[in-house]
Amino acid sequence: MLHISLAAERLWTLWGLPISNAFITTWVVMAFLIVLCFLATRKLTLIPGNAQLMAEMVVGGLHNLFGAIAGRHINQFFPLVASLFIFILASNWVGLLPGVGTIGFFRTEEVTVQEQAGEAPAVSEHEATGVAPQAEEVPKEHSKSEFVPLLRAATADLNMTLALAIVSVMAMQYFGFRNLGTHYISRFISFKNPINFSVGLLELISDISKVISFAFRLFGNIFAGEVLLAVIAFLMPFIVPLPFLMLELFVGFIQALVFSMLSTAFFSVAVSHGEDEHAPSHASK
Repeated sequence: MLHISLAAERLWTLWGLPISNAFITTWVVMAFLIVLCFLATRKLTLIPGNAQLMAEMVVGGLHNLFGAIAGRHINQFFPLVASLFIFILASNWVGLLPGVGTIGFFRTEEVTVQEQAGEAPAVSEHEATGVAPQAEEVPKEHSKSEFVPLLRAATADLNMTLALAIVSVMAMQYFGFRNLGTHYISRFISFKNPINFSVGLLELISDISKVISFAFRLFGNIFAGEVLLAVIAFLMPFIVPLPFLMLELFVGFIQALVFSMLSTAFFSVAVSHGEDEHAPSHASK
């Protein structure tokens, strides 16, 4: 049976906190990246081995790519934007692995006929008066079986993409204050003239909207890709899904690149706000 859920499914509860399948996948991706980084850097040598060489190529390529956007500020931004790119890319691609979204279990729940039809349970006259209903008037219940996958792509969960968006926008403000000090506030609040005041309000609204833009762009593309693959695999499970799988690999890479490059561009705009006149001497560090 075809299973599509907009929200991440809850697997169980730990100390009162719901643990979803997207949460499990997030920690799997993090553990994989930590182990990969450890293996690639545990024995750094002047003449690199295969693992160190691959790591240096990836890091160097990303540094050159983001450096073309950030310029002399790249050393400030690079650890964050490179981490964002690698984590988002891994999360996007993990969702395409066999078993992710397809291996799970069936959860049985007791539901009433009204709940199955999507209706809110009506308050009977007995409930209103406090008189116990007759046995034949009790709403009928039956079992409902629902498939719950064990793993789900982390970036196919709006909670994860929203968290990444908040981190990016908050980091933008951090870099702005770090480089420009209190003068950075004039980017949002300026009473020099009505034009600057209006522009400041627009900048504030723009930064808030970046959270929504970042979160829904990444979530929408990855979730839509998963739905497409699920539908194609359900209708024609052999050979036909392969071109769509290749397309989703490309989309996953592009979305990770777009998120990290836009973050780099926004960081650069934040630290460049009037820095020629007001930035402290350490701004170029």
